[in-house]
Amino acid sequence: MTPPLVPSPTLSTGQQDVVTRAAEAVRLHTAACEAAQDVTPDAAQALRESGYTRLTLPRAEGGLGASLAAFAQAQLTLGEQGTSLALVLAMHGHVTGAAFQGRTLPDELLSALAGACRRGELVNALASEPELGSPSRGGLPRTAATPDGAGWRVSGRKTWSTGARALHWALVQAALPDGRVGRFWVDLRGEGVRLEPTWQGALALRGSGSHDVVFQGAPAPLWAPAEPHPASSAWFWTAVAATYLGVGFAALHALSAYAHERVPTALGAPLATLPRLQEGVGRVGAGLLAARELLFHAAVRWDAAPGPDALPLLGAAKALCTNAAVDATDHALRLAGGAALTPALPLERLLRDARAGLTHPPADDRAYEALGAALLASQGPPPSPTP
Repeated sequence: MTPPLVPSPTLSTGQQDVVTRAAEAVRLHTAACEAAQDVTPDAAQALRESGYTRLTLPRAEGGLGASLAAFAQAQLTLGEQGTSLALVLAMHGHVTGAAFQGRTLPDELLSALAGACRRGELVNALASEPELGSPSRGGLPRTAATPDGAGWRVSGRKTWSTGARALHWALVQAALPDGRVGRFWVDLRGEGVRLEPTWQGALALRGSGSHDVVFQGAPAPLWAPAEPHPASSAWFWTAVAATYLGVGFAALHALSAYAHERVPTALGAPLATLPRLQEGVGRVGAGLLAARELLFHAAVRWDAAPGPDALPLLGAAKALCTNAAVDATDHALRLAGGAALTPALPLERLLRDARAGLTHPPADDRAYEALGAALLASQGPPPSPTP
């Protein structure tokens, strides 16, 4: 394949080791999780033991200190192996990376998060609710936190809790009695927490176990105000963009392998020799490579100067990457023909999973509007990063 225009971010030896182990864990357990429509205990254990929970934790805290660009490369690798489990690790990685880069949590809570990462305990931020939907467009959560003398008690329901059964901790978004919104550190294996298996039969990400989590007076000793910060958006958008872009590349690789192996009797040669198929693969590859370049370009710019000015490119990268994955999987099914409908090829699952990328914020309209406003304000495109 044509080399990328932007060099892939360089991972340290330690970072590459955990990415390799995590990718193998995702590859080995994806089929079982899809069949179970949940994260199996064996898969959860493999994810924890891979060491990936330390990837975006700063070195000073005992982690591997991955930059945003390195995190993007890592999630692209995992997304190619299996979307559902890759997304479980993506959520942990973005929560950790954003919290420490943006210092969005008090020191005591950062210390608790760091300890969880070092122990291999998975964390996610739970914010979506049945009535609220995603909090990205505003609204107060129905989940409430009340003081109990020793801390707080959290009650309510959270939806789309990616990897719920594999998680140990959650930062739960809840309303305080005075109307403010906070993020509360809750042990999901402690009292007052119940998982409802609502994800069976989901259209996409069946192996992610994104069930509802119900809190009934769950203790939360630590909390922080839920205040927006550029780092939170940067790490979440990158996590989503890279993971789903990996799905698109997985479809391209599956189609390429099939095109070389399939030799119709009427043709007497592999499908890969057909000009029409070559054109289709070229279109798919061009779309994926273009999205990849923008993602790495945006991540490198963030690493060089993190802040609000670097966000519009990352938002646009999320939109471009998720749509490129949808286009790639759709075209791969069309080009593979009837074989794509059978379990012999992974294209049916990849098509379903790619569609899920469109549901994550920012929505396409918001992403491109923000980039357009930035370009109009600057009267020119952003500079290219220094190689």
